[in-house]
Amino acid sequence: MTGGDTDTGTTGHRIVCRLDAVLADRGMTLAELADRAGVSVVNLSVLKNDRARAVRFSTLTAVCDVLACRPGDLLDIAPRG
Repeated sequence: MTGGDTDTGTTGHRIVCRLDAVLADRGMTLAELADRAGVSVVNLSVLKNDRARAVRFSTLTAVCDVLACRPGDLLDIAPRG
């Protein structure tokens, strides 16, 4: 833990990605999303597995367009713990 912030562990943030749940709701695979959004499977996998340190707005826009959702449907913030 850095900077005395015990809430974030080693990630440095509490943002969580719900891409798995949205994909399941749409009956879509990560590979299909990558193809439709024009984003690499690797980049989407990093996002889906909560390993992303940043997200480009262009990526978020493309994913939201394909999934017909809003950024808040994909991203949430974990409670302080």
